[in-house]
Amino acid sequence: MNCPHCNKTIQPRNPVPTVDVIIEIGARIVLIERKFPPPGWALPGGFVDYGESFEQAAVREALEETGIAVTDLRQFRTYSDPGRDARMHTASTVYIAKGEGVPKGADDAARAALFSREELPELAFDHARILDDYFSSCR
Repeated sequence: MNCPHCNKTIQPRNPVPTVDVIIEIGARIVLIERKFPPPGWALPGGFVDYGESFEQAAVREALEETGIAVTDLRQFRTYSDPGRDARMHTASTVYIAKGEGVPKGADDAARAALFSREELPELAFDHARILDDYFSSCR
């Protein structure tokens, strides 16, 4: 892209859009153990593809990483702290959805499992904060 005034090439520096999904199965939620760095447990999610809506990305990422076809998708909040992902500045729109069945790790997930609030492992990124906000909103 070129500047309309001076014709210099413009390199936009914007946060990269991502999605994360809190999948509710009964009284527990689905987490994935990441296959690639950064390591740790996380909410299923990933980058929004060009030409894809955020909702489509959330449904796709949930299915790719957990094998769960989610329903009742609803937007929760957006998290955009520049330090939330050490690799780059991302802005994640978080969704809550319903799921059924037993999650199985696939794609970028080495494993997928169900956790209650009391059983949460150490989480990657800012996912502990996201889940604190989620569980606080469920009261």
